[in-house]
This record gives sequence, C-alpha cells and structure tokens, in this order.
Amino acid sequence: MKNSSTNFIIGLFLGAAVGAVAGILFAPEKGEVTRKKISDKAKKVKEEWEEELKDKVSDLKEYVADVVDKTQERVNKAGRKASSISGKAKKVAE
Repeated sequence: MKNSSTNFIIGLFLGAAVGAVAGILFAPEKGEVTRKKISDKAKKVKEEWEEELKDKVSDLKEYVADVVDKTQERVNKAGRKASSISGKAKKVAE
C-alpha cells in the first residue's frame, strides 16, 4: 500500500513539474525571464522532493526501530523458554 502511495506522490510531483516547465516554455516571454522561471521552479520542486524524502526516511527509521524492538522481544522470550526447558530437562535427568 505504501509503495502505491509513494508512486502516486512521485507521479504527482513529476506531472506538476513537467506541466510547469511546459507552461513556461510556451509562454511568450524573453529567454532570460523563461530561464529564471524554470530555475526557480526547479529549486522549488527540489525542495519539495527533499522534504518528501526526509519524511519517508523518518517513516522508514520508525518502522525499522519497531521491527528491531519486536524481534528483540521475541528473541528474549525464546531465550527464556529455552532456559526454562533446559532447567526442566536437567531436573528430569537428575
């Protein structure tokens, strides 16, 4: 589910950028003005993508930390069970 929403967001940004550039290129203005507008828009898109990337990295870090915590809990639980079984086996063997 997350992959499709990520692809949608990337497509949205990409579509907006392409549309903005096309609009600027077909506008009847001087080349210098057009280049300035393209540069400004590229900077804005870059900043938006960087922010989106930071959010995704933050989400990923939280997810990984959660998985690590749950895995550690399971390992600890398995260790306690193994220790308990080992203790019972020793008693039976004696």
